[in-house]
Amino acid sequence: MEMTERQLIQEILNTVDVIYDFENVDEDTKEYTLLIKRQTGDVRALNVINDEMKHYFNEANFDYQEEVEPAEIDCDIRVQIKR
Repeated sequence: MEMTERQLIQEILNTVDVIYDFENVDEDTKEYTLLIKRQTGDVRALNVINDEMKHYFNEANFDYQEEVEPAEIDCDIRVQIKR
């Protein structure tokens, strides 16, 4: 059985071991906006976490655009992906 887009996204984020929330989901256009936070006690730099996520999303054929520490929202990284 093949994974849905949303399941694949969740699998990637669980692999990277971050807390996440879907800010926007448009399954018709396959565009998603994710709000990412580090786990409590995670000492990895944000650029390390971002690079790891970017690697997995690119490998899964997603376009990836990130905002690290966006001012207007309470998250560490805001990611827009599209397939």
